[in-house]
Amino acid sequence: MSFMQRKSGLLKAMAVALSLALPTVLAVSAADARIGGGSSSGSRGTRTFSAPPSTSTAPGSASQFNRTITQPGQPGGFNTAQPSRGGLFGGRAGGLLGGLAAGFLGAGLFGMLFGGGLFSGLGGFASILGLILQVVLVVFLVRMAMAWWQRRNQPAYASGPSPADGQQGFRSGLGGFGGFGGSSNAPPLQIQPADYEAFERLLGEIQQAWSNEDVGRLRLSSTPEMASYFERDLEENQARGVVNKVSGVKLLQGDLSEAWRENGADYATVALRFTLTDKTVERASGRVVEGSDQPQEVTEIWTFLRHPGADWQLSAIQQVS
Repeated sequence: MSFMQRKSGLLKAMAVALSLALPTVLAVSAADARIGGGSSSGSRGTRTFSAPPSTSTAPGSASQFNRTITQPGQPGGFNTAQPSRGGLFGGRAGGLLGGLAAGFLGAGLFGMLFGGGLFSGLGGFASILGLILQVVLVVFLVRMAMAWWQRRNQPAYASGPSPADGQQGFRSGLGGFGGFGGSSNAPPLQIQPADYEAFERLLGEIQQAWSNEDVGRLRLSSTPEMASYFERDLEENQARGVVNKVSGVKLLQGDLSEAWRENGADYATVALRFTLTDKTVERASGRVVEGSDQPQEVTEIWTFLRHPGADWQLSAIQQVS
């Protein structure tokens, strides 16, 4: 087989790989549009690495955290202003793997500009298709390595009690929370009707602040850790030239998963099922690039934190699997 035939076969294989990879990348991007969408972020104090009990609203299990400042075996760091992601993977531009990936991609692009290319056997393959494929492959490899590292270093979720083991159910009432029935085995921290009203209000306020890119409001309504994640995501949207618009948020059902007190602070984890309209538009033209004007139903698990004398704040969002 001649060199040109081998090269042609390799290019066809790369084209097939690209056609398979791009839909996945686009799907991940679309799923991550709304606030907290597609990922789990934040901290639940000392219970960060324990699964919250399932409820009738969210009978499945909660996903492990993709982003958290809490380390296994250490208390939650809700007072930390900025999360630190050092070590092997580091932050957005730090860490061993981040440096290797950046150097790998930079060397590849430099080589392409001067006739080398990331894949040495391709010679002068410097087309746009080659550039896109190299970027996709690098991102794919980095994501796989990060997922492997996270699975290796994070303990498995501990199984929590079922909702029948003393957890109160609150659903299908006014605004989504209702039926404040008593329980013979009440949770350590009693959550009152006013607290549920605060949770529902925060659901709408945080979504609205995200849609308006109101960083000040997000900082008031969420812990410093969560606010830092939101700001980072908003910066990434700005770099892409898009804005995520969320509207019509309506709570359909909500259940208390667990409530507790630690280190002088109150925690409440609730399962929320709500509808909203979620779309991402170009800043310049207003053209819809992701999502639509059709309402969609979402189920997530939100954890709220309250310090003595202060209001509730969002401390974590977890997806349901």
